[in-house]
Amino acid sequence: MEHRLLSGKVALVTGAGRGVGRGIALALAAAGAKVIVNDIGASAAGEGLDQGPAHEVVAEIRAAGGEAAADTHSVADWDQAHAMVQAAIDAFGRIDIVVNNAGIVRDAIFHKMSREEFDAVVAVNLSGAFHVSRAAAPHFKAQNGGVYVHITSSSGLIGNLGQANYAASKLGVAALSKAIAIDMQRSNVRSNAIAPWAWTRMVGTIPADTPEQQKRVEGLKKLIPEKIAPFVVALASDQAREVTGQIFGVRNNEIYLFTQPRLLRTAHTSDGWTPETIIERVLPMFQNDFYPLARSGDVFTWDPV
Repeated sequence: MEHRLLSGKVALVTGAGRGVGRGIALALAAAGAKVIVNDIGASAAGEGLDQGPAHEVVAEIRAAGGEAAADTHSVADWDQAHAMVQAAIDAFGRIDIVVNNAGIVRDAIFHKMSREEFDAVVAVNLSGAFHVSRAAAPHFKAQNGGVYVHITSSSGLIGNLGQANYAASKLGVAALSKAIAIDMQRSNVRSNAIAPWAWTRMVGTIPADTPEQQKRVEGLKKLIPEKIAPFVVALASDQAREVTGQIFGVRNNEIYLFTQPRLLRTAHTSDGWTPETIIERVLPMFQNDFYPLARSGDVFTWDPV
């Protein structure tokens, strides 16, 4: 029997019915993993239910000779997240890989953003990643191994206009990944985050009303969602056993490693500080170290390759 990179592994991919998640599920299966394809079939804003997308991806995997099962539980609910992990155990006897990809957007300028818009996005993007990860954790610990791959976003890592809810949730995902890597390292569990650049339904919600916006959208359409998948497969493999706690970016044929917050410069005085001495002596020393705020469009205006 042919041995492939992920032969014998069982993977759960959330939000796997379309876009980046679909590409990841197909690639994991092609690499030999048995895949639970989770998707509730909601809109980009998290509204509505449709079991079709999950079952369609399962059909694609099976048609290619792979093994897969559909799951339509919601990541936003603690009990349902545990049910989807149990679905992997029931269908395939174990779980080795969790890809937290499910996410929604509800964009609004911050001073107009409603509580519901904020809470709904955080519930899926951040709480959902916690729920599913936490459900898998006891299984990973018991078998002394497992892999988490969390989908974060440059919106959280860099910033973007009108996405306070999405940015906060996705930066939280990066921090969650790091915390899991630290807490579960003793159990040989790895956790990494990836910020994908890809044309998907969620990215397709950005405005295209002006010539500048239309040009930006045309560039984004060149970013292929399936290009994210090979890096996820590589991270999920045993060959990446030394890679954990990192934040990566993938854009078509490019792979990035993001820096993580580190001390840049310090100021100390034996006399203590007052507001006046800080203004006089500290702020001038630090002013060139401040990173500029991302402007509208900065995250997505690089020339696609």
